[in-house]
Amino acid sequence: MLKRFIQTILEGYVKKYLARHPDITLIIVTGSVGKTSTKVAVATVLSERFRVRLHEGNHNAELSAPLAILGIEYPDNIRSLSAWMAVFKAARQRIKNPTDTDVIVQEVGSDRIGQVPHFGTYARPGIAVITAVSPEHMEYFGTIEEVAKEELAAANFSEKAIINRDDISGQYASILSNPNVTTYGTSASAEYYFTSQDFDIERGHRGQLVGPRWDEPIAATIKVLGEHNLRPAVAAAAVADSLGMTPTEIRSGLEKVQPVSGRMNMLRGMNDTLLIDDTYNSSPLAASSALQALYQLTVPQRIAVLGSMNELGSSSVAEHQAIGKMCDPNQLAWVITVGKEAREHLAPAAKANGCQVASFDSAIEAGGFVHQHLEKGAAVLFKGSQGGVYLEEAVKVLLHSTDDEAKLVRQSPQWLKDKKAFFESLA
Repeated sequence: MLKRFIQTILEGYVKKYLARHPDITLIIVTGSVGKTSTKVAVATVLSERFRVRLHEGNHNAELSAPLAILGIEYPDNIRSLSAWMAVFKAARQRIKNPTDTDVIVQEVGSDRIGQVPHFGTYARPGIAVITAVSPEHMEYFGTIEEVAKEELAAANFSEKAIINRDDISGQYASILSNPNVTTYGTSASAEYYFTSQDFDIERGHRGQLVGPRWDEPIAATIKVLGEHNLRPAVAAAAVADSLGMTPTEIRSGLEKVQPVSGRMNMLRGMNDTLLIDDTYNSSPLAASSALQALYQLTVPQRIAVLGSMNELGSSSVAEHQAIGKMCDPNQLAWVITVGKEAREHLAPAAKANGCQVASFDSAIEAGGFVHQHLEKGAAVLFKGSQGGVYLEEAVKVLLHSTDDEAKLVRQSPQWLKDKKAFFESLA
């Protein structure tokens, strides 16, 4: 009851703030996967011209998104009435004071039906970017059609929508009621798209960005790994063009885009190896895209460390089997699984394909196994979910420098304490 009361007050402050400062453009990013990478890419490119407010965290909680829009930190003690009174005072000051930002880029997540549509009851974004419609939190959504309704709701309550043409099926077009829709992607079927002409691990993708309002393509280099990680950059370019940025500004911004921690972030491993840290979370679309990116690397050895994909409900068995079937023995020296679902369903499918497979309950044990079988110059993909997997701890075993541990996800004192307890429970 108290949480709902606080939420209502904060949402009211957001309404007043946006009404008081109509010159601020609110951009939201939602979708099944890729939200954080897209949010950060959008903010990076827009910063070439605008003052941008961006909160680094993700915001599935009902209280977090209003606070992030207002630029107010989440209180340490959420049960303290005095802490919330201080938050309310800060919100009133935000409303009264001259604005210190031109653009707010806000991630809007959902783990149950109705959370994205609810956002539209207290804020009308200028632009909504929808990154994907794919299986997520299926124990709550049940069907992919319900996922589509949830995520695409953002397009209908925003002034303009920019939608990923590659990862959102055209069969969901009937859900859209907003006629002001633009598409982006890495295929020419989108209005904004990037064609990669060359890839280098150090420099990234060199290619051309095409848009409907430019006389000629924008030549740019984007330092990310994998075709699916080019799409957040293309989304950022589409948003920037919508806000009137020049091709020169857009190119400069794109060349500053970097991978986000735990999202296909390339780290230096022991023995001149490349560690692909994709450990923040995992889903069928993200896992398949990560494997395809690994296959495209020209290296002497490839290893895939794949954790269980959580939150898939009744589709879990089929989705894990599908990823196992994607594991190609001609491309992979080893497939290593972590977690119960991956052991029981992904591993057998990979073995049936002819892959060498090893399965573990602990990410630390999996990291030790990779350490024993790693060849000089290899590339290792780590793709896993949060609860019960924690593949960032396997990455930690193989880093060239302990300084890079700070680049891994879930390294706060509380997370390290929780993970220590989890790994001890497996012993």
